Amino acid sequence: MSADRRVLVVGGGLAGITAALDCAAAGASATLVEVRRRLGGAAYSFQREGLQMDNGQHVFLRCCGAYRGLLRRLESDHLVAVQERLEIPVLKPGAAPLTLRRSGLPAPLQLAGAIARYGHLTRRQRLSAALATLALMRLGRSRSGRRELARDDQTLGQWLARHGQGPEEVAALWDLIALPALNLPAAQASLELGEFVFRTGLLSSTDAGDIGFHRAPLSDIIGGPAARALDGAGVHVRLGWRAERLLAAAGAPGASAGIEVHGRGADGDERLDADSVIVAVPHMRAAALLEPLLGAPAAGLRGLGSSPIVNLHVVYDRPVLQDSFAAGVGTPVQYVFDRSTASAVPAGCQYLAVSLSGAEPEMHMSVDALRERYLPALAQLLPRARAAEVVSFLVTREHAATFRAAPGAGALRPGPETQLPGLVLAGAWTDTGWPATLEGAVLSGHAAARQALAAVGVHAHRALGAAA
Repeated sequence: MSADRRVLVVGGGLAGITAALDCAAAGASATLVEVRRRLGGAAYSFQREGLQMDNGQHVFLRCCGAYRGLLRRLESDHLVAVQERLEIPVLKPGAAPLTLRRSGLPAPLQLAGAIARYGHLTRRQRLSAALATLALMRLGRSRSGRRELARDDQTLGQWLARHGQGPEEVAALWDLIALPALNLPAAQASLELGEFVFRTGLLSSTDAGDIGFHRAPLSDIIGGPAARALDGAGVHVRLGWRAERLLAAAGAPGASAGIEVHGRGADGDERLDADSVIVAVPHMRAAALLEPLLGAPAAGLRGLGSSPIVNLHVVYDRPVLQDSFAAGVGTPVQYVFDRSTASAVPAGCQYLAVSLSGAEPEMHMSVDALRERYLPALAQLLPRARAAEVVSFLVTREHAATFRAAPGAGALRPGPETQLPGLVLAGAWTDTGWPATLEGAVLSGHAAARQALAAVGVHAHRALGAAA
C-alpha cells in the first residue's frame, strides 16, 4: 500500500465495495466509510419473527458479468444459481399456468416459439408482439449500421403503442420484463432504458436473459463476504461513520490537493483526509454532500427522482407455490418467489416473497390494506393457498429504491468524473448505460476506481486485472 496515494470511499454498497477493492488491488491506500453497521447498501437481509429475510428480491441475468465477477471475488458465487434456460412461469386468475421458455436458437429466434405459444395473448396479439420485437431490434441501428441511441424524450409505452401494442399486450408481456428491470411500467419508463434492457437481456444473445437467483440470504452473499474481502485486501473499513461535509484543500489549478471529509463516528466528530474521494451513496444523499462543492451540477441530481419497491413477506403453513418463482398477469401480484430454503422456515411451511416494483400506490397503503388486497390475489393465483393458513404477513418498503427511469433521466446521470480533481462519483444512478441494477452498481464502482486511481497517479489496469 502506498501511504501517499490515499483513496476514501464514502458508501458501502456494491459500488463502494467494488471501488475500494479495485483501488486496494492497484496499490492505493483505501478506506471505506459506511453510515450503517453493515455492508451491502440496498442489498441486505434482516431478522424478523425468527426468519432471515431479504429487503427485496434482487435477481440478475447471465449477461451481468460485472456483478457475477464481484461475487467470484467475494468467494460467494457458489450461493447463487443461474437458470440453464430462461423460463418464466406466468400465472393468471382463472387460466391454466403458462411458461415463457426460450429455445436454443440464435437471438432473437430463441423467443419466437415462446411468443407464438403464449396463451395469455390472442393469436393476433402474438403476431403483433413478434413484429414489435423485430422493430425493437432495429431501433438501435441506422441504415448504415451505426449505433443510434433510442430517444430519451419518450416512454417505452408510447413506442410500443405506435407498434401495435395495446394495454393488454403491454400488461401481459412487455411489463413482465420492463417493470422489474426499470422499476417503472412501460407507460412511464424511458424508451432509451427500455430498449437497452430488451436488447441486452433478450435480443443480443441466446442465453443473455437467463435469470440468476440468490440461494442464500443477501447478507451471506454480499455483506459478510465483502467485509472479509475488504479486510483481506487491506481496506480500512469504518462502519457507523456518517459523512457530513466535504472540503477541497487548496492546490494548483487543475490539480488535486486532497479532499477533507468531515463526519461523525463512534468517537464523535472526525475529519478524514484523502487524495481522492469516491462518493458512492444514493443520489439524493450525494446531492446534499456535493452541492457545496459542485453547485448546480450536484443539485441537478435531485431531478432523477425516485421509484419505490414494496415487498410482501407471506409465510403459509403448507406449500402453495409449486415453482421457485412465478410472474402474475391480470392480478396485482407482479412476481412471487419461494424463499423457504434461504430463510429456513419451520418444517412444512412455505415463505413467499411478493415483489412489487414501481409501487407508488402500495407505499401509502397500510399493512392491513395490503393484506386485504394481496392475500385474496394470491389465493386466486395459487389454488393451494385457499385452504392454507397464513402464519405471518410482513411488509418492507424501500421508498427510494432506485432513481426514476423516466424520459429525461439519461441527461441527468453523471459519469464518474466531476469538475473537482480527485472527487469521483459511483452508484447505479451514474451513467453506466444500465438502469438501477446490481450490474450497474458494480460497473460504476469499476469506473469510479479508474478515475480515482488516475487522480492519485496509479495505473488503473492493475485494478482491472485484479477484478477479472
